Amino acid sequence: MQRSNILCVTSIQLLQRRFFKKYHVRVRFAPSPTGHLHLGGLRTALYNYLFARNNNGTFILRIEDTDQTRTIPGAIEKLQDDLLWAGIISDEDPTRGGPFGPYLQSSRLELYKEQVLNLLNNESAYYCFCTENRLALLRKEAMKCGQIPRYDNRCRHFTKDEVKEMLRKNLSYCIRFKLSSTPETFHDIVYGDVFHDVTKSEGDPVIIKSDGYPTYHFANVVDDHFMEISHVLRGIEWQVSTSKHIMLYKAFGWDPPIYGHLPLILNVDGSKLSKRQGDIKIESFRKQGIFPLALLNYIIGAGGGFNRKWEDQDLYSYQELIKQFDISKIKLNSGKLMPDKLYEFNKMEIANLLQNKKNHKFFIERIKKLVLEAFSGQKNVGNLQLDDDHIITTLKWAQNRILTLNDLVKEDLAFLWIVPSSMPNVKQTGCSDAIKLLNAELVEIDASNYKTDWMILFLRDFAKKNGVPFATLMKTLRSVMSGVKVGPPVAEMMEILGKDETLLRLQRCVS
Repeated sequence: MQRSNILCVTSIQLLQRRFFKKYHVRVRFAPSPTGHLHLGGLRTALYNYLFARNNNGTFILRIEDTDQTRTIPGAIEKLQDDLLWAGIISDEDPTRGGPFGPYLQSSRLELYKEQVLNLLNNESAYYCFCTENRLALLRKEAMKCGQIPRYDNRCRHFTKDEVKEMLRKNLSYCIRFKLSSTPETFHDIVYGDVFHDVTKSEGDPVIIKSDGYPTYHFANVVDDHFMEISHVLRGIEWQVSTSKHIMLYKAFGWDPPIYGHLPLILNVDGSKLSKRQGDIKIESFRKQGIFPLALLNYIIGAGGGFNRKWEDQDLYSYQELIKQFDISKIKLNSGKLMPDKLYEFNKMEIANLLQNKKNHKFFIERIKKLVLEAFSGQKNVGNLQLDDDHIITTLKWAQNRILTLNDLVKEDLAFLWIVPSSMPNVKQTGCSDAIKLLNAELVEIDASNYKTDWMILFLRDFAKKNGVPFATLMKTLRSVMSGVKVGPPVAEMMEILGKDETLLRLQRCVS
C-alpha cells in the first residue's frame, strides 16, 4: 500500500462535490456472527455510532452471516446484547427492522442473485469452473516458485459458447469479478489519498461461491448501496480491499460511499490483538465488573478522534463522547492499550454513579448477587450482611479502595460480608485478657463513636493502659475481625462493621 499525491482534476472536483454536498449520514457496523464481540469490533461500532450521532445521522447494525460454516449459534443475540450493554444503540437492525431490511445477509440472497446477473450481463463478471484440485495446484506451484499464490484468471477467457456448454453439463461453478488493470487512487478521510494495485497480489476474486452465497466483498458493496450507506468507517485491515470494492461500484455504475479506516489497536507490548485472547472479549470486561462508559473511554485512547490529551483523566459522558468526536483527529498510527487507564476510568465511573441515589438500587442488586455467588459455599453463609444500608455504606467506604465491584468480594474485603471462618488463638498471642477487657469497654461505647479517627485513639490508649503492645493488639484484632493478615486498618474495619457486628466478632473470640 502506498499513498499518492496525484489525482486528476476531474477526480478532485468529483470528490469535493460528493464530500461537501448535503447528504444524510448513514453508517453501519457489520460484524460476522463467528465469535464474541471484542475490543476492535467495539471500537469500530463506537466510532460509527459517534459519527452518526454527531452528524444527526443513522447508525445501522447489519449482520454479515453469509459464511454459514463459521456462524456460531447465539452469536447474533450475544453481539446485540454486548452493544446494548455498551450503550451503542442502533437505529436499524435485525431485531428493530427498518426501511432497508432485512439486516441479515443470509436473508438477502435473492438480491445478490439479481445483482450478480447485472455484472454477468455487462461482462464485469464470469463463471469459473476451476476445481479445488486445480486451485490447490496453482497455490502449490506459486509457493514452489516463491510467488504470491493467486488465481490465473483462466476462466475469464472462455467464450460464451464454452460457458453455455459447461453450464449445460451442470459443472460446479462460482462467479468471479474481473479486476481492472488500471486501479485508481481513492480518498480515505482518515489516511488521505491511497493507491493500492490489488492485481499485483491476487487474481479475479470470487463474488458468488459455489454454494450460491456471496463473498464478503460482493455482499457488502451491494448492501451498502441498497442501504444508502454514506460513509464506511472500518478497520485499517480492510483498506487494501477498498480499491476492489470501488471497482465493483464502478462496474455496477454506482457511486461509492466515502471511506475512512481506523488504526490498529495494539496490546501493551506492541503486539496485535488476537481473537484468541480471552481478555479482549467484551464479555470478559463485563464479568470483571468494568462499567460500559469506562470501557468506551479506554478504547478511544487507542484510536484518537478527540481533542483530549491522554494524560487527561476526565471521564467523558455519552453526551460528551458524541459532542467531542472529530473524525479528523483519528490517529494514523496504531495505538497501544493502557490497562491502568481502564481501571482508573472504572473507579471514576463507580464514584460518579454512586453520587446519584437513583443508581443505588442497581448497586444493591449487583453487589448482593456478587456476594451470594462468592460465598454461597461457605459455612457462615446464613450470616451474610446484605441489608441495603450496609451495602451502600460499605460501597461508599470502599470506592477509593476498589477498581471494580468484583474487588468487594476478594479475600482482603470478605470480612465486609461474612464472619471469618477461622479464629485466632488469643492465648498464644498473649491478648486473651486484653480482648475480654476491650469487649467489655466497647459494649459501653455509643455506636456513634465507632468512627476511624476516634477509634484509633481509643485503641492506642487502651493498649497503653493495659500494657499490651499496640502492634500485637492490632494484629490480633485484624485476625478477629477479618480472618486475614492484610487489609484495611483495624479502626476502619470497626467503623464499617459498626458496633453490633464488631462486638459479635469479639464475643466469638471471648467465648
